[in-house]
Amino acid sequence: MKFSIPLRRSLPGAAVLLLLQYGGPVLAADGPAGPVASAAAVAAPAGNVSGDVEQLLQLLHDHQLAELRTTYNGSYGASLFFYAPEMTYYVALFQHRHFWRVVRSQDDTRANAIYANFVSQTEQLASIEIQRTQLQAQKAQIELGIAWAGVQARRLQADLDVARAQQAQVAERQRQLRGETAGLGVEAAQARARLRDLQRQVLDLQRATEAGLPAG
Repeated sequence: MKFSIPLRRSLPGAAVLLLLQYGGPVLAADGPAGPVASAAAVAAPAGNVSGDVEQLLQLLHDHQLAELRTTYNGSYGASLFFYAPEMTYYVALFQHRHFWRVVRSQDDTRANAIYANFVSQTEQLASIEIQRTQLQAQKAQIELGIAWAGVQARRLQADLDVARAQQAQVAERQRQLRGETAGLGVEAAQARARLRDLQRQVLDLQRATEAGLPAG
């Protein structure tokens, strides 16, 4: 048998927050007239159900239970309900909105002990989910770091390529300048030698022109 339990709007603030966060069964007292069960949408396990699970779902459907405690760990949760007409406690273990273990007891001490045991089970069951969530967050952070490092590496590579290209251009210009300088040095030496030859020719011609003339 499967039931879908509508949410009552008279839930206390904390219960509403838990419901909105986890979508689990939430019950509350409905005013001064006494505890009237108020439940969230609760789905029965797949297939036929019987025994305490079926009774719990029926009571939730009929709004006959008061929620005393609920603890969530990951997608798992444990709830302690109270059925006042029979002074009976229902302790439930669930995942998401599916009850998969229910224990009924009229002994409040035993009911609270079972509830504590179920809470411990939810901690153990949820540990791998919590670890998975943490690892997913770490992976996302690492991937973001990798992406950012990749951007920085590409920027630095672009800067390095520009620097190398500029350095190559400077080196080529220096080579050209050294060649030009060497050529100019040869040309200057040749010009100086030619100047000396011309100066000697001028001196010789001047002497020849003044030959036979009295010294001035």
